[in-house]
Amino acid sequence: MSNLHSLGKLLVILGLTIAALGGLLILSRYASFLGKLPGDILVQRRDFTFYFPVASSIIVSIVFSCLLYFLTRK
Repeated sequence: MSNLHSLGKLLVILGLTIAALGGLLILSRYASFLGKLPGDILVQRRDFTFYFPVASSIIVSIVFSCLLYFLTRK
């Protein structure tokens, strides 16, 4: 019975995670500024493009860190 209980918890967490990712994809059109911040690196040559979103990655990391901090706080 314990194995079924653990499997049920895992499936609920997995389902909530998929739903959250879907919600983020739906709301992503409102975050169009990500990828166009001043700290993002874009190098374009004739037949080569290199893009590294440094500032956008830092912003996303800070937001997720704060979110996880508040969700796991007791």
